[in-house]
Amino acid sequence: MQNKIQRLLKEVETLAAKSAQEAEEIRVQWLGKKGIVTVLFDEFKNIAAEEKRVLGQQLNALKTAVQEKTAALRGAAEQSPDNVSGDYTLPGFPHPSGARHPITIVRNEIIDIFKRSGYTLAEGPEIEDDWHVFSALNFPPEHPARDMQDTFFIRQGDNAVLLRTHTSSVQVRKMDTQQPPIRVICPGRVFRNEAISARAHCIFHQVEGLYIDEKVSFADLKQAIVYFAQELFGAGTKIRLRPSYFPFTEPSAEVDVSCNICGGRGCNICKGTGWLEIMGCGMVDPNVLEANHIDPIKYTGFAFGMGVERIAMLKWQVRDLRLYFENDVRFLKQFAGANS
Repeated sequence: MQNKIQRLLKEVETLAAKSAQEAEEIRVQWLGKKGIVTVLFDEFKNIAAEEKRVLGQQLNALKTAVQEKTAALRGAAEQSPDNVSGDYTLPGFPHPSGARHPITIVRNEIIDIFKRSGYTLAEGPEIEDDWHVFSALNFPPEHPARDMQDTFFIRQGDNAVLLRTHTSSVQVRKMDTQQPPIRVICPGRVFRNEAISARAHCIFHQVEGLYIDEKVSFADLKQAIVYFAQELFGAGTKIRLRPSYFPFTEPSAEVDVSCNICGGRGCNICKGTGWLEIMGCGMVDPNVLEANHIDPIKYTGFAFGMGVERIAMLKWQVRDLRLYFENDVRFLKQFAGANS
């Protein structure tokens, strides 16, 4: 049997196939249920015990050689131009191109508008401490935003750690490291402990702005918002400022823009009012400046902040906030042609 195995090993080296089908036929001839190697293994059962060790190794070597040879023959046959049909001069099959997420599109558009006004980009960590999220922004200890119903706390106590509830924490970090003039735009993801619905989510995106310098006035803030609104929603867009309250600005205001769907006449999108709320804003409270080691007598400033999802909903009339987070390809494909 030993001589037979050696002869078969040499024969394996000479095997050839012109097609994958021929390679498969060779494999069956040698390794099938009635194949050459299979028959030898059946005969091996009757070999004397003292010869089994040597012959067993040789049989295994023969089986491995046949497996490797037939695999090589099949691979070579499949790659051969003679076995591939088709016109190679034809263009390839197109791969569908993706699209930017609508939140990314709107975020980039907002940033670009303010960059043209001289704002620089600033970003910060999503996991923050109490000082940067609340204390440095004039939130008193009893303020409801510190309550667990609004904030995701990782650790409470004297050294509280939490998921930031707004990107104002980035403004604080900027004031910590830079003296005025400061003109920054702060985009980012924020977290609040809210029930998920068509109009609310526990995760959303904000873009906030901060401008601090000598003699900055509320008129400067108004002009900055008018410019932004008209760049984003169109040249004929009007704004309306309504008195409001934020701990870190005084005076504070909510900003509405004229409804770009009905032209201010009233529709179901603006609930018949002709106006759509887009952001909050105000003059930076002197207590905030002082807490961040900026002279509130020499410097003044304004801040504003908006939800990116809110802007995107108004821009594209999206009725359900949850669509932005579900990654439904049917929804995302609608924005393939939008500016990025």
